[in-house]
Amino acid sequence: MLVQNASEATMPSRDTQDAASGKGLATNKVGTIAGAVLSIASIAPAYTTTASLGLIVAAVGLKMPALLIAGFIPMFLAAYAYREFSSETPDCGASFTWSARALGPYVGWMAGWGSVIAVVIVLANIAAVGAEFLYLFIGRLAHSESIAALGDNKLINIVTTLAFLAAAGWAASRGISSSERAQYVLVGFQLVVLLLFAGIALAKAISGDAPSGLSFDIDWFNPFTGLTLGAFAIGLIGSVFMYWGWDTALTLGEECKDPQRTPGRAGLLSILTVLGTYLLLAVALMWYAGVGDTGIGLSGDAAHDNVFGALAEPVMGGAGELLLFAAVLVSTIASLQATFLPAARAMLAMGTFKALPPRFASVHPVYQVPRFGTAVAAIVAGGFYAITALLSQHVLLDTIAALGIMICWYYGITAFACVWYFRNRWFASARDFLFKLAFPLLGGTMLLVVFGISVRESLKPEVGSGASIFGVGLVFYLGFGILALGAVLMLAQRWRHPEYFRGATLPRAVSGDPMPS
Repeated sequence: MLVQNASEATMPSRDTQDAASGKGLATNKVGTIAGAVLSIASIAPAYTTTASLGLIVAAVGLKMPALLIAGFIPMFLAAYAYREFSSETPDCGASFTWSARALGPYVGWMAGWGSVIAVVIVLANIAAVGAEFLYLFIGRLAHSESIAALGDNKLINIVTTLAFLAAAGWAASRGISSSERAQYVLVGFQLVVLLLFAGIALAKAISGDAPSGLSFDIDWFNPFTGLTLGAFAIGLIGSVFMYWGWDTALTLGEECKDPQRTPGRAGLLSILTVLGTYLLLAVALMWYAGVGDTGIGLSGDAAHDNVFGALAEPVMGGAGELLLFAAVLVSTIASLQATFLPAARAMLAMGTFKALPPRFASVHPVYQVPRFGTAVAAIVAGGFYAITALLSQHVLLDTIAALGIMICWYYGITAFACVWYFRNRWFASARDFLFKLAFPLLGGTMLLVVFGISVRESLKPEVGSGASIFGVGLVFYLGFGILALGAVLMLAQRWRHPEYFRGATLPRAVSGDPMPS
């Protein structure tokens, strides 16, 4: 562990400054609150709720709050792996760099691939939701049903999604400081509106003025009754996805004001904030609308794909509906800008250590951001969405299920990498035992068990939207299939640039070893 005296506690270490300057990134820019805000922006509670709630409700019904807690536990435990790594060796490559140092170049490359491709895919998902809510907002504002329905037109949806990606990619390439300032407003607005929506829905449910007719039941929070293993795993995948993004602060470690402390604190603050927000929303939505498949029930066609689109007007009325649509639109804009950060920085680290072609190691000399990686992320995300939108009528549902598989993959690897990297310190103190062994080991085990079950379930065509190719569910191809594609690309990169795979640029290490220059 790097040790600093009191006078140095608020300044980046020279090793961290050298590492960041060696990659070309800005230093001493992001504080704890800013890091948490950027992480919450990447999680995007408004977008995530409307996009993924249908998957969870379809799998577990009234057990949605229980699954949100169950999904939080492995993510929270894995957060300690990220925090311990970031405290010792802050690096924008995060999962890639740390897993390679602990478990070797091949495991590191696959962890890096999982983290990068998952972010690239979710960029497409976020932009698509933004496109849908843009037309909903304009249509409601203009009192035009035809405008509101434009988001359902496949061609218009694809073109607008690509425009969102291009605009967000351009904004993300303008520097970390501009991203940080904008996010305070965007994140604050969406959280206030979500809390207002939840408060109104709860008030109506408590007073009996809700269509569900449900009474509050503490069993909603119990994951051990009324669920099959397959339903639990699929619901958990959706739940894990809802917390994903808190590690954005960890990828900014080299740009933080106190790299040994700020990233971990920001990540934990963000994940705890969204836990409270999600539980409040889940109870409010379920208690108000119910989980049936008729009317505005959460399993109905209207709410399944777009829960806020279905419930905004019944809960908040006309003016409130506009406010909620604006909140989801703002959420997608904030998330797009913030989500470009970890993808581009992971590719920067992989390029720096020669795990990707050298072009990925380039950083803009003025804005100090990896513009090439940002552009690649935008282009690949746009191409991915255009293709999958033509294959599936419910592409958002399929990609969320697939993303859950990828998230469990690389978070689980990072958790195990933490355990092995700090193996000489397991019993140095009670704190080290908990945070360097017990928590990451338990979190990693839970994530990889869910990964295995989810891959098996994803083979079934009925998982997700029901789309399939040759009798195999589309979710399998989008989740495990894309991970397998990474292994092929890894072998191609090894053939062209073998230095990284020989351990020459990023050798294996244990806690206390210096980072390679």
